[in-house]
Amino acid sequence: MSRSGSPLADKIVLVTGSARRIGAAIAEAFQARGATVAVHYRSSRSDAESLVSRLNAGRAGSAKAFRADLADAVSFDTLPAAVVREFGRLDVLINNASSFYPTPVGEITQDQFDDLIGSNLRAPLFLAQAAAPELRKRSGLILNIADIHALRPLARHAVYCAAKAALVMLTRSLARELGPEIRVNAIAPGPVLWPENGVDEDLRRRIVAHTALKRPGSPEDVAKAALFFASEAPFVTGEVLAVDGGRLVGGEDR
Repeated sequence: MSRSGSPLADKIVLVTGSARRIGAAIAEAFQARGATVAVHYRSSRSDAESLVSRLNAGRAGSAKAFRADLADAVSFDTLPAAVVREFGRLDVLINNASSFYPTPVGEITQDQFDDLIGSNLRAPLFLAQAAAPELRKRSGLILNIADIHALRPLARHAVYCAAKAALVMLTRSLARELGPEIRVNAIAPGPVLWPENGVDEDLRRRIVAHTALKRPGSPEDVAKAALFFASEAPFVTGEVLAVDGGRLVGGEDR
């Protein structure tokens, strides 16, 4: 443990897709615990720069923005390398960046398939592969943000669900292959943040009613789970933690 008393102090954490939403909450939580965060973004430059400015106002030099298009295979090597070049090390990789939208069977296009598989599976795999040599030096952690719909399909989202299900298996496979030096775990959020294109209010109520806790969660709930894996669970690898208020056991999707 560092002199600050926090197990995350002096750690370098790369969070993909962290300019906004769940990724931003994770970045803020890790910075608050003493880590330095690499805030990755693709197109949300202003949001990323705003987050970095806010974090650095609280602790100078604790955050920096990194742009990369994870649809471009070149970024799989260049993004982790840029973080190591800037900070001298990398301790935690959090694969959060994701595409999400419906793909009803009969209307699925090749471009949709490539995008959803690319962002939710291909990028986490190849970023993990590129970061692994550095993470081995640090007894590091890879944390994948999956979805409860990796375990329980969501109507009209066959490609997304398949991609997240593959990410869960990738998590377990990497845990076996990259151990003992690197731990690999996943978080499967439930109703913690509604899609940006909106959800009908009646559907929201029904989803919440089908959770065991009868209330929605928040991005901060996912961030707390990420902190658990990073600082409180040194003997845990290959696990998937549902952060869903009991949604998996609460009732059927409609």
